[in-house]
Amino acid sequence: MSISLTPLERKAYEIIRKSGKNGILQSELWRILGVDSREGSRIALRLLKKGLIEREPVVHNGKRTYRLMLKEEKGIDINIDLVINIPCFTCSQYLRCGEGSYLNPVTCPKLTKWILSEVRKRKQ
Repeated sequence: MSISLTPLERKAYEIIRKSGKNGILQSELWRILGVDSREGSRIALRLLKKGLIEREPVVHNGKRTYRLMLKEEKGIDINIDLVINIPCFTCSQYLRCGEGSYLNPVTCPKLTKWILSEVRKRKQ
């Protein structure tokens, strides 16, 4: 994890991570950390702001609270076939191409043609 966390935030993050898919009640996290509700809420909000967790409002024992869970990573499915077909890898000008150079990916007609064909395939 490359995001800067305080020791208490790191401990809270690890507790939430270990709680699994069901997460942990915010009040339970405060109890484990040994902090009051005010400090516990601040820790949760900082982790939320940093994009590390999600908060889901719930009612527990008749009181409103939050369930804290790790934020699910929603990435792009990439398979090797897609990467292998990138025209740059077979281009004879590969070593001369680059940002700021006369030959560059931004103005390359082969790369543009390939990208557009991939976009069309994905739309179908």
